[in-house]
Amino acid sequence: MEATSATLMTFGLATLLVSWILMLIAAWKDDYAWGIFAVLLPPLAYAYGLFRLEKAGQSLLVAVVGLVMIWAAF
Repeated sequence: MEATSATLMTFGLATLLVSWILMLIAAWKDDYAWGIFAVLLPPLAYAYGLFRLEKAGQSLLVAVVGLVMIWAAF
C-alpha cells in the first residue's frame, strides 16, 4: 500500500469514527432509546440519521466524506 493510500484510508476511518460520535450525540439528545440502540447497534445510528435528517444531517455528511476518502484510497 502506498503512502497516499494509507493516509487516505487512515483519515477516512478517522472521519467515520467522528461521524459516528456525532451521530451518537444527536441520538442521545433526541431520545434515550435511540441513544442506547445507536451504541449497541452502530448501523442503526445511521438509520436514525436517515430518518432524522434535520437533526443528524451533519453527521451523515461527515460519514459520506469519510467513505469518499476510503474509496479514493483504493
